[in-house]
Amino acid sequence: QVQLVESGGGSVQAGGSLRLSCAVSGYTFSSRDMAWFRQAPGEEREGVAVILAGGYADYADSVSGRFTISRDNAKSTVYLQMNNLKPEDTAMYYCATNRVPGSWSVPLSFRSWGQGTQVTVSS
Repeated sequence: QVQLVESGGGSVQAGGSLRLSCAVSGYTFSSRDMAWFRQAPGEEREGVAVILAGGYADYADSVSGRFTISRDNAKSTVYLQMNNLKPEDTAMYYCATNRVPGSWSVPLSFRSWGQGTQVTVSS
């Protein structure tokens, strides 16, 4: 059974940086797409970034140019480097995998999720 464990969240001031990690086990990591989602209180969960098994990455418009997704197949870990953080980036961040056909930015496209890590950005 696949397990995902996120880490690296915290509280930072606007303009700061954080690096999230998601360690995956019980899974053939290298052949799978990986994604990061986020959910703010009272809001729907939204796709932030995806990295395909072959390394191609895509981003939500709201984070493009500020966030970078990467993966280390040897460590079965996906990362999200977040720079120039803004208060509107405040949310619980989740990594996801076990993708089914559909748009990567839709939560229903992924069947396996981590427990989340909180990111809080103050102005």
